[in-house]
Amino acid sequence: MLLQQEDVEEEDEEEEDEDEDSEDTDSEIVEPQLKYKRIQNDLTVILAKDAASCLAVHTKFLALGTHWGVIYILDHCGNNISSRELPAHTTTVNQICIDDNGDYIASCSDDGRVVISGFYSNENNQVINLDRPIKAVAMDPDFYKPGRGKHFVTGDDKLILNEKGFLGRRTFVLHQGEGPIRNIKWRSHFIAWANDLGVKVYDMSSKRRITSIPRDKLDLRPELYRCCLCWKDDRTLLIGWANSIKVCVVKDRQQTDDPELPSRYVAIEAMFTTDYMLCGLAPYGDNLVVLSYDEQDVQQEGGIYVAHRPHLRILEVGMNYGYEITNDALSIRGFQEYRCNDYRLECLADENTYFIVSPKDIVEARQRDEDDHISWLIERQMFEEAMAASLEHGKSLKRHEYQHIGKQYLNFLLSEEQYEEAARLCVKILGKNRQMWEEEVFKFAQIHQLKAIALYLPRGEPSLSPAIYEMVLNEYLQTDILGFQRLVKEWPSELYNIQTLVNAVLDKLDRDRNNDILLQCLGDLYTHERRYDKALGIYLRLKNKDVFEIILKHNLFTAINDKIVMLMEFDKTTAVQMLLDNRDKIPIEKVVQQLEERPEFLHEYLDLLFKKDPHMGQDFHAIQVELYAEFDRPKLLPFLRSSNYYPLQRALDVCQHRSLIPEMVFLLGRMGNTKQALHLITNDLRDVNAAIDFCKEHNDTELWNDLISYSIDKPSFITGLLQNIGTHVDPIVLIQQIRAGMEIPGLRDSLVKILQDYNLQMSLREGCKKILVADCFNLLQKLVRLQHRGVLIDETHVCEACHEKVIANDTRYTSNVALFHCHHTFHEDCLPPHSMVRLVTSLHSS
Repeated sequence: MLLQQEDVEEEDEEEEDEDEDSEDTDSEIVEPQLKYKRIQNDLTVILAKDAASCLAVHTKFLALGTHWGVIYILDHCGNNISSRELPAHTTTVNQICIDDNGDYIASCSDDGRVVISGFYSNENNQVINLDRPIKAVAMDPDFYKPGRGKHFVTGDDKLILNEKGFLGRRTFVLHQGEGPIRNIKWRSHFIAWANDLGVKVYDMSSKRRITSIPRDKLDLRPELYRCCLCWKDDRTLLIGWANSIKVCVVKDRQQTDDPELPSRYVAIEAMFTTDYMLCGLAPYGDNLVVLSYDEQDVQQEGGIYVAHRPHLRILEVGMNYGYEITNDALSIRGFQEYRCNDYRLECLADENTYFIVSPKDIVEARQRDEDDHISWLIERQMFEEAMAASLEHGKSLKRHEYQHIGKQYLNFLLSEEQYEEAARLCVKILGKNRQMWEEEVFKFAQIHQLKAIALYLPRGEPSLSPAIYEMVLNEYLQTDILGFQRLVKEWPSELYNIQTLVNAVLDKLDRDRNNDILLQCLGDLYTHERRYDKALGIYLRLKNKDVFEIILKHNLFTAINDKIVMLMEFDKTTAVQMLLDNRDKIPIEKVVQQLEERPEFLHEYLDLLFKKDPHMGQDFHAIQVELYAEFDRPKLLPFLRSSNYYPLQRALDVCQHRSLIPEMVFLLGRMGNTKQALHLITNDLRDVNAAIDFCKEHNDTELWNDLISYSIDKPSFITGLLQNIGTHVDPIVLIQQIRAGMEIPGLRDSLVKILQDYNLQMSLREGCKKILVADCFNLLQKLVRLQHRGVLIDETHVCEACHEKVIANDTRYTSNVALFHCHHTFHEDCLPPHSMVRLVTSLHSS
């Protein structure tokens, strides 16, 4: 897979256009793992007049060697640190080495000189002229530490170790005889170098060479295909040579009987070949970063070889394979003229930062961070993934913010006409940012999509400008009246200017006066504005079920003083209940006055009032007699029996007018005209049982005689009397008046019932007599027991006559004591003769 990196800008536009088509056809949408940046600033000026030959990197700075023999000390942005510039050589600098602390730098050149310079001290500075080209140099990583011997090694046709001792500098030849040494890397105790035949590793701790790894392709010229060495850690060595890669690990040898063998050895844990040539390699976590050059792509144009771009690849390494994870083509200045040996790769492995070096250009490759990941997602319109990543890594982001990404997403959705989705996401993206909310609403307004965002507008915190809500409501008012009504009900009235909307609705009503929905909205707005009188009139006109709730909630009883009939017409049951529950706010007299013209409503009101409290509406009981007679006859008689506040004669006139006999009987009875009442029962109702009940109720002998006299010639009445008057009137009186020979239905049963009633009365009398005698006897016994009980008299009792204590300590003054049932106590001597009722006791003092 191939990914063109746009971050690395090609200055030569013609060259960039030349390869653009071929690269795009092979591209796949795969997120790269590295980002690229061309190092510029002072470096651009340096390379404009010179050419880079080598580079050494440190976390503090870069050391650039050129073909003119100058060593430039740069920061990571390419700025030249002039005070550290080192004109150390007269020709090409072949290799530069920096100690671990960044205090010393060593360089070598074809001029035969090896220069060691300290940045902070000149004490250990050295310039060694070996009179032969020196291709490689390496310092002890701990060169900066005192007492370490200040070791460094140089490579020409020999590998020479230099050491500083008490008597001066000493040199030791570690290896020779296998051709020029072109690369040296020193890590911890191990020195690795490459010559024409292979790679060797020397162990400084045991002072022995521990391995020799032969070169695979001896047919390739070593000066054209340089061996690439890189220590991944203190024990792992990466070797890249031509198209071969080896991963070697230094291991401790187990105890052996052969003392000639070194204590450590090197094992090759991975080895494979590639389809391209290697310009450099470095670790990338558990994987490898490889700078590659494809010789198969070299083309000849007009007799001149034209190369293609180098590639930086990330490989997953196995025992005998390297799986390509990413492959980035690099736009290096002048890449068309370069060969494999013109490129170098240096790295800061701990920071996953890599430097691609060419004669006229240096490009920095750095592991992509979360900001880069989010930028890549945004470029490919994967906004939801970008927002999720920003939430997860919000604290580590430097260039992106959740809301900024969200706004980009919203703009994208609006451009795609996905208005509903954009509106829904506003709540999540904009949060409580008032300014951003208002900006987005205006965007929706510009594209006439306010209705899409209306349901998602914040209604509390934050609260937007009233103009925003008014703009949305007006949109609904003009295009969707039902939606306008819903928003008026749902939105708090504090969000917008109510009067503005009232004016807009009134203007709309001028063109559509019979629109009930608009009237309902206007009533709701008046309610929000606390103009309840106007709202109430509208609700009553519309017969809105909420009218009673509004009256109760806002205490609008004053406003309904003249609207009681309208309320009753709307819902008389609820209206009556409300009026009764709030009698202190709407007096009964006021209600009665309003309902006089609508007696059916007045009846409902007074009826429930009477049920609630029979005494509350006593002033209107006379009216209620007529109302019950007119609208609810069954309740009239119970009302007449329960109430004492209506005029009897008026009530009787009402009942006579409507021939209400039972009610007339009751009223005549209450007025004392029992004979006329009985006459109505017997003549109009012809109900003997009612007549008997009436007589029982009044218990008047004359009334009974009148009933008997009326019934004497009516057998059915006589039967009823015989069966019911036995307990109130002596049946003999009735029997004696019955004409001989009159046939009376059920006579035998009636006589039996009379006898049974008589026997029952006798039994009751005997039983009552026995109970009375028993109770008298029991009470008498109780009285006797009480009177025989002793009564305590102590020293506190005094004589009621002489007021002396009744108990004396001196026997000479003792006297009998008389105690009455009323508990008054006297000396017997103090009582007048024949006045003592009962002598209770005689006490003598001891």
